Amino acid sequence: MDRKQEKYQAYINILKEELITATGCTEPIALAYGAAKCREVLGEIPDEVEVWASGSIIKNVKSVIVPNTGGMKGIRAAAAAGIIAGDASGELEVIASVSEEEKERIKEYLERTDIQVHALESDLTFDIVIEERKGSNHSRVRIANYHTNVVLVEHNGEKELEIPVEGESEEGLTDRSLLNMEDIWNFAMTCDTEDVKEVLERQIACNTAISQEGLAGNYGANIGSVMLGAYGEDIRNRASAKAAAGSDARMNGCEMPVVINSGSGNQGITCSVPVIEYARELGADEEKTLRALTLSNLVAIHQKTGIGRLSAFCGAVCAGAAAGAGIAYLKGGGYQEVIHTVVNALAVVSGMVCDGAKASCAAKIAFSVNAGILGYEMYVRGQQFYGGDGLVTKGIDNTIRNIGRLGREGMRLTNDEIIKIMIE
Repeated sequence: MDRKQEKYQAYINILKEELITATGCTEPIALAYGAAKCREVLGEIPDEVEVWASGSIIKNVKSVIVPNTGGMKGIRAAAAAGIIAGDASGELEVIASVSEEEKERIKEYLERTDIQVHALESDLTFDIVIEERKGSNHSRVRIANYHTNVVLVEHNGEKELEIPVEGESEEGLTDRSLLNMEDIWNFAMTCDTEDVKEVLERQIACNTAISQEGLAGNYGANIGSVMLGAYGEDIRNRASAKAAAGSDARMNGCEMPVVINSGSGNQGITCSVPVIEYARELGADEEKTLRALTLSNLVAIHQKTGIGRLSAFCGAVCAGAAAGAGIAYLKGGGYQEVIHTVVNALAVVSGMVCDGAKASCAAKIAFSVNAGILGYEMYVRGQQFYGGDGLVTKGIDNTIRNIGRLGREGMRLTNDEIIKIMIE
């Protein structure tokens, strides 16, 4: 296989690795997965549980409803759900199928079991350690750097699995440094859509369905419904509102699955639902729709690679800019329109903070999608932001690199302060 073919296959692998199905907000689900795995190793239901979690995990679990628990929130609820009803083989769908009887058992288990939660002093942004005990029998599981990356499994002091963790690397995943905007564009425009069709059709089906549920139901602050009621059915508003509605449902206990992006269901919704809505409005055929989604998903992943899985930088910003890229292509834009759309969008909303997963994520998604659309409309009307305007610099990948530096390094202390405020 030559280098061109290797990169082509790498891009397909990246999409397959990132666009996976998850039920519920991915941080509490990662906790539920770890707890279910730990119980599986223990071989019985524990009567003592301890959870250590890095600050960013605590931030993203604190205020979001864990699905299939009857509306419960937080780390203890996520761990209990995984222990009582979790199927570790399902990974991020670990608690996708929970009976009414199991929901009652989760509640009863929480009432009678001592589940202790500790802040984990770790150099890693994403770090979870779970210990479970029953008499002299005990087990321990660690998940690090991304949601399904189990790096330690221990049973009664014997290590069944131990993978060295060297900083915030993502060993086992395809090298994301292969991503750049020009190659993403070329891949999206020329790939055999059969190679990406399965994963993208699943994204279309799942993320459209939860968006519709968010509009039909009563979830959180109902941002999607508010936007449609206040601003009407114009395609620009509809694209933002329907993305927000998917988050409304997902952040507030909806049990429907989402195809995620960069470890986040909200980001998966944000970079897909607006593109799908525009494709339908514009009458795009299946091939063009798939190419637009390939573009938006890879642009989102490219931006998040520099920032990391969790940060004080709101991931909806990257996904909204990526949605703008997909929409620009659907509206007839070429490479120049796409890259200037992304730069313009990032210039508008970069700096929006992530203060954890909760109802207001839907509103942040709406504003980020609007920024993506504005970024395109600016460029086609002869307006743009130039190198030297704040974080914008010459070259799209250089600007994305600046955003990554801001999110990973510049906002590290901001993240610490947000966590302190939330815990206090």
